[in-house]
Amino acid sequence: MLEPARTSPRRLGSARKGIDLADEARFLKSWFDKPLVTGAVSPSGKALARMMARYVEPEHDGMVLEIGPGTGPVTEALLERGVAPERLVLIEFNDEFVPLLRRRFPGVTVVQGDGYAARDTLAGLVGAPLTATVSSLPLLTKPVRQRVALLEQCFDMSRVGAPFIQFTYGLVPPIPREAIGDITTAGSPRVWMNLPPARVWIYRRPA
Repeated sequence: MLEPARTSPRRLGSARKGIDLADEARFLKSWFDKPLVTGAVSPSGKALARMMARYVEPEHDGMVLEIGPGTGPVTEALLERGVAPERLVLIEFNDEFVPLLRRRFPGVTVVQGDGYAARDTLAGLVGAPLTATVSSLPLLTKPVRQRVALLEQCFDMSRVGAPFIQFTYGLVPPIPREAIGDITTAGSPRVWMNLPPARVWIYRRPA
């Protein structure tokens, strides 16, 4: 099933936040150092980042959680989408990326910690239910039960119907349908302009 992308209600006119070739070098170094943690050899491309952000509804109340922002291409797309900085909280494991994100995105809450333990990592930091979770974690490096556990804990922190948004380079959903019961799964159109091409998957827990 393909889920149509939402059009952007607002596009900020601000300049780029400095995401450039230097980020490619940072990402590549991180991948060489910890390939199973970083998961990709380069940041998400602009087209993929925008595709992920399109499934977030900025007019809905609540915080938006981004897990595994890396150097911030999806963060930038979320801000362009219309998510206010004070409503955006990031969990980043890499201690080199955390100060970079804080400098690059003033007003955004950046927490260093384990995205797979999002509930514990955010304990005491998020009061209202989340309105969306956007993940760039390398889920395929983890057992299926750990992927499902991440999905469930994010839904437990979210309002009813809030999406869990995840990209993958693979052809099938990164969290198998047969492992998640009545949680719905929908895929975006394939993002051919990303290298390598990718697809965004949107999970929702029904009311």
